[in-house]
Amino acid sequence: MKNVVLNFGDPKELEAKRIAEIKSLSYLERLERLMALIEVSYTLKTAKIIKAKKR
Repeated sequence: MKNVVLNFGDPKELEAKRIAEIKSLSYLERLERLMALIEVSYTLKTAKIIKAKKR
């Protein structure tokens, strides 16, 4: 895995870099990223429900 580098700069430049990065990915890599986002979203959603039920 690559080292994480914080990006500071103009939002338009950062967005262009992000779009270029995503376009360079294969279909499978894009799908893997989407599934990871869905998994994190679901985990956060269910964590809030569990936390609320414990009170």
